Amino acid sequence: MTSVVIDAGLLAPGRAGSPAESATGDTAFLQALLDAESALTRAQAAVGQVPDEAARAVTAAADAARFDVRSLALRAQGGGNPVIPLVVDLTAAAGEEYGPYVHRGATSQDIMDTAAMLVAARTLDLVLDDLHWCERALSRLSATHRDTAMPGRTLTQHAVPTTFGLKAAGWRSLILDARDRVQTVREHLPAQLGGAAGTLAAFSAFADPEPLPQEGGMGCAAELLAAYARELGLTEPQLPWHTLRTPVADLAGALAFTAGALGKTAVDVLTLSRTEIAELAEGNGGGSSAMPHKANPVRATLIVAAARRAPNLAATLYGSLTAEDERPAGAWHAEWEPLRDLLRLVGSAARDAAELTEGLKVHADTMREHLGLTRGLIVSERLAVQLAPTLGRARAKALLTDIGKRAYTEGRTLAELLAEVPELAHIDLTELTDPAHYTGSAGALTDRALERR
Repeated sequence: MTSVVIDAGLLAPGRAGSPAESATGDTAFLQALLDAESALTRAQAAVGQVPDEAARAVTAAADAARFDVRSLALRAQGGGNPVIPLVVDLTAAAGEEYGPYVHRGATSQDIMDTAAMLVAARTLDLVLDDLHWCERALSRLSATHRDTAMPGRTLTQHAVPTTFGLKAAGWRSLILDARDRVQTVREHLPAQLGGAAGTLAAFSAFADPEPLPQEGGMGCAAELLAAYARELGLTEPQLPWHTLRTPVADLAGALAFTAGALGKTAVDVLTLSRTEIAELAEGNGGGSSAMPHKANPVRATLIVAAARRAPNLAATLYGSLTAEDERPAGAWHAEWEPLRDLLRLVGSAARDAAELTEGLKVHADTMREHLGLTRGLIVSERLAVQLAPTLGRARAKALLTDIGKRAYTEGRTLAELLAEVPELAHIDLTELTDPAHYTGSAGALTDRALERR
């Protein structure tokens, strides 16, 4: 009998087969749950609350390959989260002698939240690697095309000339902004440990002999919390954050921003790779099921799809900030799927962006050709300023307005029509009307942007 495959990524080509998919899959999340449980036992052993042998036994048992993910998922319906059946199975796997040391003093949310932070940390490491490669590729493109002139477009129309180097430098700037946000969040992902109501009471109760905290102190709980964070490689939290969801909100913000930053690059590539524009092309375009001639910008398409989904996922995570009591009903449960989806989307989009920027083809000759599509009118702003001292401001504006209409009706260029104006006979109109000579400080701005590391 064929086994049921719950989600093989059939409808998610952006994430299918990506490292981010593996880092966020059910097996990965199960291993993170087990890592959280075994780290707790090791931390308790480190502070003398459980035998060292128990820590070794629980750690050895905490291997995801030994557990049935589907069974855990189905049994999770009974208690509303997968930690409850997992504790039963891990206790059995650790053996009769050491099983009782599993999950001592913890609550399900401690393990779920900690596992979520572990999955996030492992996925963000992948994201940061891909952002690094993306930034390096954009840095090369910016430097190579520092002075490659192209039409600057505003409200879909040609405005004034710019350079592709400056455009790529802008993309890189956003990638660096995303990197900084992701790096900051990654460095501050906290462990979660609070017990039933965030007081750490049970962990003191398990101490032998039981230490009584000094007035204003935490006793052995502080030592345990620090040891737990060290075991996990996560930050030690100042407080249990069962209903203080700053870590999740910070993750949501950094991931949504990163999706948007990657999406900006991708949407520009989509626009500039249109057949009638063709100033850019993906290195390896995708095929069509019906049209053999097509080379679709698939990487950019998938990145934009991720960027469109990310804000709503982040909104759900922000909504969980309103979590009632000391531990809420529904708020933290609502985070699991959107957080994983967001990690998957951004991780996969970063992978696609690295491939996109590494292989991006720049058609500089086409960019230069397109500067002439308006018959020279793309430099009308420059001419209005340059001709004012000779003709007067009002006369210069009126002349350019008239010539602008004639350029299209007569099929002639701006330079040709200006050459017929007697007052301008002494002016070098060739240089003045060349769009490549009106890119302002684009080159200097590109250099400035590339100084950022």
